[in-house]
Amino acid sequence: MKIALIGYGAMGKLIKTLAENKNYEVAVVIDESDAKLSAAKLAEKLKDVDAVIDFSDADAVKRNVEACLIADVPLVEGTTGWNAEKEIIKKLVEEKQGAFVFGANFSIGVNLFYKIADYASRLFSKFEDYEAFIEEQHHSRKRDVPSGTALKLKEIVAKNIEKDFSVSSTRAGNIPGTHRLGFDGAADQILLEHFARSREGFASGAILAAEWICGRKGFYEFTDVMGEILGK
Repeated sequence: MKIALIGYGAMGKLIKTLAENKNYEVAVVIDESDAKLSAAKLAEKLKDVDAVIDFSDADAVKRNVEACLIADVPLVEGTTGWNAEKEIIKKLVEEKQGAFVFGANFSIGVNLFYKIADYASRLFSKFEDYEAFIEEQHHSRKRDVPSGTALKLKEIVAKNIEKDFSVSSTRAGNIPGTHRLGFDGAADQILLEHFARSREGFASGAILAAEWICGRKGFYEFTDVMGEILGK
């Protein structure tokens, strides 16, 4: 598989290392020097790859999608903070019969955590004494608040629990990505937590998504990838 990377920060560099360890070729790297390229010019750089993985900037997502549609290559979108444009991008991908997979979080562990959150919230929905809450913490450089992962957790829990609940965020120092889902009652509290020890889980998941999306058409979420692997 020949991969193009859009964004060459810490995540892009880690994805390159892991991809090359799997004997994949990182044929194209798009970095800050290409920030002003039009979608058509970017497409010229992407046309000979099998998949594109984007961990860049939310403001560039629409352009990157348009470029991949022109080049007719699938896009794995790891950038967060573009949720306001989600329906526009979905329409673009479907109209042009493109291939797109995005995720609030590409960590395999987090996506298993989503499954646990769904099951747990269905259990606690039967007991009104318990109230749900979500807490997330990240380093001070993370821009989107709440995190995409916390918003996805809220979406999952809200399908089972109708009563509104809080989502709190902390941005400070070098805190690793941490997400907690809690259920608090008069007698006790149950707390589920995912703690990101390194970025490797996100990078591995993004490569898995690139493998999965090749040869497909459509607009997908990483939960679709995990659902197929888990058989549900």
